[in-house]
Amino acid sequence: MGVFAKDSIAVEDPSVIQRVEQWYEQNMNYYTITLLMTVESSFIPFPSEIVIPPAAFIASKEGSDLNIFLVILFGTLGALLGAYINYALAYYLGRPILHKFADSKLGKLLLLSSVKIQKAENYFQTHGKTSTFVGRLIPGIRQLISIPAGLAKMNLIPFTLFTLLGAGIWNSILALLGYIAQGQADLIDLYSHEIGYGIMGIIILIAAFYLLKYLIKKNKK
Repeated sequence: MGVFAKDSIAVEDPSVIQRVEQWYEQNMNYYTITLLMTVESSFIPFPSEIVIPPAAFIASKEGSDLNIFLVILFGTLGALLGAYINYALAYYLGRPILHKFADSKLGKLLLLSSVKIQKAENYFQTHGKTSTFVGRLIPGIRQLISIPAGLAKMNLIPFTLFTLLGAGIWNSILALLGYIAQGQADLIDLYSHEIGYGIMGIIILIAAFYLLKYLIKKNKK
């Protein structure tokens, strides 16, 4: 009798996924979306894939208090705030202190390294100010692209505009994935990375086109 009762409870007990989904539904609001995306966009390792897609999925449900367009808006504002944090740290601390922190125990705990920062800086130097837009769409560069912008003391107005545009596009893609995948984490993780790499491929093709155009023009001269 006790065994049957135990089995009955086990059947009724919600799975881990269901518990997580319930937590999201109870706690996901525009404030938490903004806060989590601020964290995601700063130097703290926290993927946007576990914020925007579930929020968009909740917003797609009938009777939800969330609006999918406001999810994208507040997610983008949070991304901008996080980008400002990285920008300010780089702007005021400077390259030597930043690299030293990245290689410290705390920096490694936050999955930072001077190699990663240098990679983002090289990308910024190669692609110029527009890299703060393009970089927001590329995995591995997205969270750190604000650091070289701060080191270069990039003008805050174009930095803000490019960051808003890039983060807005990325969050729109994630929101669409959340709506289509209906909150299935595996699909979201798979396709968000593939889309990111696809965008990277398109950017490389565009850059190659302009480089080829420049070389042809130079040879003619």
